[in-house]
Amino acid sequence: MSTREAPLNQSSSARSGNRSPAGLPSAAEGRSARKRQAIIAAAAELFLRRGYLGTSMDQITAFAAVSKPTVYKFFTDKEQLFTEIVLGTLDRASGPVHAMVSRLAQTDDLAADLRALARGYLTTVTQPTVLQLRRLVIGASHQLPSLARAYYERAPEQTMDALADCFSQLAGRGLLRCPNARTAAAHFAFLVLGRALDKSLFCGDQPFSPAELTAQADAGVEAFLAAYGTGSIADDATVSQSAS
Repeated sequence: MSTREAPLNQSSSARSGNRSPAGLPSAAEGRSARKRQAIIAAAAELFLRRGYLGTSMDQITAFAAVSKPTVYKFFTDKEQLFTEIVLGTLDRASGPVHAMVSRLAQTDDLAADLRALARGYLTTVTQPTVLQLRRLVIGASHQLPSLARAYYERAPEQTMDALADCFSQLAGRGLLRCPNARTAAAHFAFLVLGRALDKSLFCGDQPFSPAELTAQADAGVEAFLAAYGTGSIADDATVSQSAS
């Protein structure tokens, strides 16, 4: 190889992103991704164990078994790392719920599909990891007000928007009576989540059995349809609730 060929080969490698001929990540990229994930996993465990203020970047570095330059290569500071963990968890948890809300707008069995949504919604919000991160964000809200706002906008607010849009479509189809879809969405959320979320935030991660969560979700739907359902739909919900 001539001395003039080396720069050309290096440039070609850089342009290809150091990927294999098949377009797959290179070994170096794979190692980098694994280190990044190890940092996130270590940080998440320490944050949950010691809280945001009780966890340092030095502790995360040691627990992840990586060097400090490696940690700062991916995350500029503890706030950015904590933010990624929190918002990433929210996005993964809320995705299935939003998909259920979208499908509900096309329902042919409102009472049954609304119960399915309520059960999934309540189960998602009361997942131990979701509850633990919610407590951490609330506890650190004075130090991290932008994260607290982002949490609210990405979780309760975004879900409320999706529910309001869905309920507006259902009202347009004559399946609900809700002149204010946003108010109806708020009522649904609090009827379904209410007591279970409050108690879970203060009294441990699983103060209710799955059967109790199901019963609360179904009762919330019955109350919601009693207020917003149209005739036979509200009656069907009451009959189904009594039968269960």
